[in-house]
Amino acid sequence: MVLASASPRRRELLARLCAPFEVVPSDIDEILEGAPSETTVAALALAKARAVARRVGDGIVLGADTVVVIDGVALGKPLDDADARAMLRRLRGRAHDVITGVAVVDAATGRAETAAAVTRVTMADVGDDALEAYVASAEPLDKAGAYAIQGRGAALVAGFSGSYSNVVGLPLGATARLLGRFGVAVSAPAED
Repeated sequence: MVLASASPRRRELLARLCAPFEVVPSDIDEILEGAPSETTVAALALAKARAVARRVGDGIVLGADTVVVIDGVALGKPLDDADARAMLRRLRGRAHDVITGVAVVDAATGRAETAAAVTRVTMADVGDDALEAYVASAEPLDKAGAYAIQGRGAALVAGFSGSYSNVVGLPLGATARLLGRFGVAVSAPAED
């Protein structure tokens, strides 16, 4: 089992489903081909998994990609504090979708399957001081949409509908089902 991601959050989430696994980041450009959708995000996850499958040659490879979508625009990881601040202001007091694409590739045979999960997140209408304090924490800098629901960013979230683990970066239910179809023994996720 190989995780094609450098994300510590994905590593922690996957460890809830199965162990042991190796981590081999894909190092591909994370560029969506087309408008952000379940299909395009799953295709990017598949590109990551296939890139790693070619390098490792054997084993089951799991790739994933998460985007935050508001007004039809994908918000990836912010470039800097100013970008994080702009993203958070855009999200403030509004609902958006978090889409995670998941792909599994059998490196030996090339067999591949994908899935995607969508969670609707509503952000609280917090003031500028709260946003500035959050940006100053540096937590937003490596997170899609510039927030971490599992960290300090939880204070910015008014609520959500769907999979919590999807917002963190790996929808456990969808991932467990995909891995199971490839013969990987998985624990039932405690929550999704």
